[in-house]
Amino acid sequence: MRKFRLSSCFVGLTPLLTAFALGAALPAAQPAKDVETEVGDQAYKELASKAEIIVKSPLYGPLHAVTGPIATVAGRKYNHPFKFILVHEAQPNAFSVPGGNVFVVDSLMTFAKNREELTGVLCHEVAHTLHHHSMMKIEEEKRLLVAGAGAVLVLGPSVAHALAIKMLADLRSNGYSRALETQADITGSDVCAAAGYNPWGLVWLFEDFKNANPNDVPQLLSDHPSFGARIQALQAHFKQNPGVFSKFSPDRRTARPLNVEKDPWVIFLRS
Repeated sequence: MRKFRLSSCFVGLTPLLTAFALGAALPAAQPAKDVETEVGDQAYKELASKAEIIVKSPLYGPLHAVTGPIATVAGRKYNHPFKFILVHEAQPNAFSVPGGNVFVVDSLMTFAKNREELTGVLCHEVAHTLHHHSMMKIEEEKRLLVAGAGAVLVLGPSVAHALAIKMLADLRSNGYSRALETQADITGSDVCAAAGYNPWGLVWLFEDFKNANPNDVPQLLSDHPSFGARIQALQAHFKQNPGVFSKFSPDRRTARPLNVEKDPWVIFLRS
């Protein structure tokens, strides 16, 4: 998987932070913009600049066929609408950024064996957003950036872009802590159940990853809590809440087909 070069984005921050510290004149303030939206927009622009955003593909059909109920349920708990966007990378994965964008790697659409596995991943990712996990990473980065300069970091487009690049790199290489991943699994299963999707799909996907060729599993996931531990945590959650989960079957034979092309064509956004 491609690695981001992080050094250049923080070199660009140095003059800006120095200006804050010395009280230098700054450009005229722009209209205030929600912090999560600003970072999310910059993440989208960064992916577009790398020609990773897929704007047209038959994969959008089966993806959008399942996202509506998830967006509705999760949107009640978040102050921005959720959008699901295809991106191109070699290994199956998905990741969410602040502001409501959930990026789905095209290879995940062919790796997932059924609709339940796909919806399980999508619910897991919106759960990260609902818990503001990415913003936790960003706030920590901001604290580290200003610690040496003794400055107050104002989140303008340039700073937001650098933080967005760092966030994307972290999402691909480090992921979240065991506790945050487990939290997203549990909340994601709740979102799936509320949206009418069988939350056992996430369990089935973890089983697939557990048994897959290591080359087909994103390096990011190898750093997450073990698949076995995540499966056990979900099963315990289902057992503790029978009123919510007893109506959903753990039997894979009840799964619904995803019906995606094996070698779909794609058109990329060129920024």
